[in-house]
Amino acid sequence: MPYSMDTNVKTPHLPAAEQTPTPQNHPKRHPVISVIIVSYNVKEFLQQCLLSIRSALRNIPAEIFVVDNASDDGSPQLIKEQFPDVKLIQNTRNEGFSRANNRALKQAKGQYLVLINPDTITQEDTFERLLEFMQTHPDAGMVGCKILNPDGSLQLACRRSFPSPWVAFTRLTGLSLLFPKSRLFGRYNLTFLPEDQVAEVEAISGSFMMMRREAFEQVGLLDESFFLYGEDLDWCYRTIQAGWKIYYVPDTQIIHFKGESSKRSRLDSLLIFYQSMARFVKKHFRQRYFFITYYLLIIAIWLRAALSFFQNSFRSIALPLLDLAFMQLSLAAAIFIKFGHLEFWRDYLPVNVVYSSVWLLSLAGWGSYSRWKFSFFRASAAALTGFMINSAFTYFFKQFAFSRAVVLMAGSFNVLFLGGWRLTYKLLHLFRLVPFKGTLGRTLLERKTVVVGNFSRGERILSKLKTRIGKGYDIVGLVSLNPDDVGRSYNGLRVLASTDNLRDIVQRRNIQDVIFSTHRIPYDQILRMISECRSSKVNFKLIPSNLEVIIGKASIDQLSDVPLLDVDYRLSHAGHRIVKRMFDFILSSFVLLGLGLPYWLARYRFRKALRRLELHIGPNGEPIIIHQLPRYRILNLVPYLWWVWKGRLTLVGRELQSSDKLPAAERFLKPGLTGLVQVNREKGLTAQEKERFQLFYLTHYSPLLDLEILIKAILRYLKKA
Repeated sequence: MPYSMDTNVKTPHLPAAEQTPTPQNHPKRHPVISVIIVSYNVKEFLQQCLLSIRSALRNIPAEIFVVDNASDDGSPQLIKEQFPDVKLIQNTRNEGFSRANNRALKQAKGQYLVLINPDTITQEDTFERLLEFMQTHPDAGMVGCKILNPDGSLQLACRRSFPSPWVAFTRLTGLSLLFPKSRLFGRYNLTFLPEDQVAEVEAISGSFMMMRREAFEQVGLLDESFFLYGEDLDWCYRTIQAGWKIYYVPDTQIIHFKGESSKRSRLDSLLIFYQSMARFVKKHFRQRYFFITYYLLIIAIWLRAALSFFQNSFRSIALPLLDLAFMQLSLAAAIFIKFGHLEFWRDYLPVNVVYSSVWLLSLAGWGSYSRWKFSFFRASAAALTGFMINSAFTYFFKQFAFSRAVVLMAGSFNVLFLGGWRLTYKLLHLFRLVPFKGTLGRTLLERKTVVVGNFSRGERILSKLKTRIGKGYDIVGLVSLNPDDVGRSYNGLRVLASTDNLRDIVQRRNIQDVIFSTHRIPYDQILRMISECRSSKVNFKLIPSNLEVIIGKASIDQLSDVPLLDVDYRLSHAGHRIVKRMFDFILSSFVLLGLGLPYWLARYRFRKALRRLELHIGPNGEPIIIHQLPRYRILNLVPYLWWVWKGRLTLVGRELQSSDKLPAAERFLKPGLTGLVQVNREKGLTAQEKERFQLFYLTHYSPLLDLEILIKAILRYLKKA
């Protein structure tokens, strides 16, 4: 039910103080709802959160507080410039969740108080539905709604029980995970209850809590001894102790991009979390349970903390351990090849320790354990660097030179294995055989993506998304709000379906990413579609109205254009051009050796049916003559590869066409059999978009990028064949 802003209209069911709301900017206005957001370095998420809240409060008298915990990402400036009606409280340091919320709670005047995280998206009817529930349930002191993860699944923490000894035992031992539908074992997150069933619960998530003012006046402020976690659980406990009930109301829902404010320091957050759990148990359960039970619960919490720390520490050393295992495999293979047995393994222990340390340090130096964990190129370069250093040890330090042949063979295997297993893992992910969340490859391993919006009204995001080269998006089509758009094309992209059929398109086309244009789609429709597609294992992302970023699970992808003034074209350097020429020469030689003889035999057989093509590959360039066979399409690559071998063409380059006015940057690039423009031709690229693709290639060239483009071109050729 809408809450009228007209002073002559009385809204039923509201308390007397709320029945005659004055216009929003009236100084004597009494807000129905006070929304409080504590923010710390989540500027883009905060902006989207405020936009959704503004839409959800359009018919409800309300006030919004943002308490900024000394963010350094420009969040306060964003509030001042784009949301002047928001009451901004700026802290000079990070005061944590409880104290920051309390600053706003002391000033809030609403009949209902809402705590909400900045990394959430609110549905248009969220506040109206919860207000209606609170009015029809006077015993409700606090309510929470359904909270979804970015993939559409239910965030289990939105309804839960207090960590009593039995509940904590089932959680810590894993029984709650093994038997989630059991009322005996599934009490921690109430997983035995249907997620769409209204239920009285013991606790709800601090990412969204609506509290009645009467209950707040009895319960009081948040306990500031809790810094980041546990304060919501404590608030719920005190609410129930005061005689109020807490309800989970799934009639409406929000999305929560969980953990954005605390992801910068994962181990610190874990420590704070378990300290908070221990503090909660000490505060509320110490006098309630027999002292042995109480101390067993405390011990269990810290044992679980130790296990979590071990798991996180293991994640940080897992890659070095795997690389070390491959190094041992390389050494074992080299010893076996040299001696026919492994009896000398122990004799190589000093060499093993020193050389393995050098390789691990090389991998760390090349970023293989930080930003570029799965980079084939960097791992191979690091292995080659370590190989050169260890080879120097072999020749200059005789105490390490037990057998130079073994060391050289082991080093060669490492160069192959350390980069090879990373590339293999990426390729396995391409066929969805293994999970992967990192950056896969600039072009080869792009994720199949559809864009959802109202395209008949114009969508400026399409031109930006089509040229997001190297960001992992392969835009395969559009999904429109307007059913009449199906079959039409916008900006070279075809509308595959309407939003009513999004789930079918996601499953049938094996879609991995869905991007919503939020300035064209109501938030309730976005959340409904995400909820319907929850079983499809697809990533959902949002583009706010400013079109500057793509918001997804634990990620912000900048969409703003990159200035092109100080761009360094890699192929303008002689060294990169030599590497590219060597790549072309070696690969074309290899293919010509295999296909050359079959081509000439077929050419002799069909000599009267040959088709002669004359290609002009640039301004004032001599024409290239290509003789094509009437059959054997694969053999028709041979004449093109011949010109690649001679250096007139390249395997990966610009389009094979005549041009009297080539952009200055493209003069560094020869015509190619394929290229970024060619493999994306089906997207209907404009001249400006083609230039952006070429610019990306010129500035990001590497042999691995050439290899990715070639593989992608082959896969698309086989798909069409």
